[in-house]
Amino acid sequence: MHYQKTLAVHTVGKSLQRITSKVAAIVSESGVQTGLCTIFLRHTSASLVIQENADPRVLEDLEDFLRRLVPENYPYVHDDEGADDMPAHIRTALTHTSETIPIANGRLVLGTWQGIYVWEHRQRRHHREIVVHISG
Repeated sequence: MHYQKTLAVHTVGKSLQRITSKVAAIVSESGVQTGLCTIFLRHTSASLVIQENADPRVLEDLEDFLRRLVPENYPYVHDDEGADDMPAHIRTALTHTSETIPIANGRLVLGTWQGIYVWEHRQRRHHREIVVHISG
């Protein structure tokens, strides 16, 4: 059995936005009890991560580290959409645009402290689309 749905996420600019409950709801409505949930972000300047969901300081430290690793004030050749354009593409290349999570008993098999996040790498808000594909 396969089930697929597109999830719309409106980001608020550079940040990590938790989408765990939205993905879990799609898994639930699919009716799949045992299988896999693959999530795929259809963009090149944002990414998906599974990360700490209890202490927001972890997310702050991740953002701070990537900001220092991939600075916006570097003279990139590609700057068509502004100073944050090419750094956003590099950040996405260093992270993920898809994740696969097992499903058991009709639920995502995430660890106690794991959450699913869209990591917006651009300064301004964006409309992002995530394809959620469930098989089981």
